[in-house]
Amino acid sequence: MFDSLLVANRGEIARRVLRTARELGLRGIAVYSEADADLPFVAEADEAVLIGPANPADSYRNVDAILRAAHATRAAAIHPGYGFLSENAGFARAVMNADRIWVGPWPQAITAMGDKIAARNMMEEAGVPVSPGTKEPLVDMADAADAAARIGYPVMVKAAAGGGGMGMAIADDEAMLAKQFDTVVAFAERTFGDPSVFVERFFPTVRHVEVQILGLADGRVIALGERDCSVQRRHQKVAEETPSPAVDDELRRRMLAAASAAGAAVDYRGAGTVEFLLDPATKEFYFLEMNTRLQVEHPITEAVLGIDLVAEQLRVAAGEEPGFDPAAITPRGHAIELRINAEDPKRFLPGPGAITEWVEPVGEGVRVDSGYRAGNTVTPFYDSLMAKLVVHAPSRAEALEKAAAAVDGFTIVGPKSNLAFHQELLVNSEYRSGWYDTGLIGRMRS
Repeated sequence: MFDSLLVANRGEIARRVLRTARELGLRGIAVYSEADADLPFVAEADEAVLIGPANPADSYRNVDAILRAAHATRAAAIHPGYGFLSENAGFARAVMNADRIWVGPWPQAITAMGDKIAARNMMEEAGVPVSPGTKEPLVDMADAADAAARIGYPVMVKAAAGGGGMGMAIADDEAMLAKQFDTVVAFAERTFGDPSVFVERFFPTVRHVEVQILGLADGRVIALGERDCSVQRRHQKVAEETPSPAVDDELRRRMLAAASAAGAAVDYRGAGTVEFLLDPATKEFYFLEMNTRLQVEHPITEAVLGIDLVAEQLRVAAGEEPGFDPAAITPRGHAIELRINAEDPKRFLPGPGAITEWVEPVGEGVRVDSGYRAGNTVTPFYDSLMAKLVVHAPSRAEALEKAAAAVDGFTIVGPKSNLAFHQELLVNSEYRSGWYDTGLIGRMRS
């Protein structure tokens, strides 16, 4: 194992990675922007380096500044967290070219999965189920209309370089497609620097189920169970749970096998996630995308398996054997994660501000991964995520009750928060039944 680790990220994920580094006896190094100087992850690192102003382009997305910090602190390895540069193949190559260890998959795997059209085609060749869609970037609206007619409405227009729920729109007919096509193309070019788009079948009633994979140092790719991420607003996740109430043993076997095949197709190394759309009526599932990084919701997998996924990422990067027996993985109980965001609980619009009071719930089976504490300020420069509330219990029913009690015991004063939404979610009859889909929040707000 290397002796030092720089975390090229901020907030709760930087704090979480530094915690595992500390437990493994590594020297933990933080980089931070001027806006984040007072956050806990900076104080908790063994060393911390200011890399620029608040604007992410000048700090957390500034490759040169991060590499200078790595050189100045003699960091042996770099962990990218999630977001920012975590799925940037150029950054991965730059880290490796600077003689640092990259804690992540090979750059070629990041590149292959970063283009959603190329990823769909590669997965289809690997035998992974893929929904009906186009195999090449659309040339113009006429091309899109022809493709949609073949696929059948409704369709989803998606940016080839998109991700994180951004760069997509639904079209129920050709008139709507004409409007959405131009909108998505413009958004894709402005946001991702790539105007390429494609269309695929849109399933009105669907669940979003993903599989955690881990590519080991010896080349094996193993699947570590599924997570249900169907509670979403604006195509972005708000709550997750594992195991999925919609997945039985036979379906789980098929999904895990498909996810392992997807990872093997790109010679995957480290922690990653294969996301699927699941039709709950037919139990058919389709490849959505592969996230070539650690997911926000990884703690619920850790809770049911008793495995530290960050520690496993570091072991793979160091060329070591896993810290567990891949042939003896035994999930235990049920886990739920609630994303605590600085946003209003009705319209989910950002509400940053100074934190005057911050009290986290405690108790057996309750975990809080937070990026803030009282006295800090949630700024408008970054994602609204303040903390992740994770509960683990022997059954789903018990996990629901534990989650409700934990939400009631969480106090945040200052910025807006979606704690009230989670209180509403945890008593919602559809959610509690387990038979919900990605339209749940829309129905709750209608």
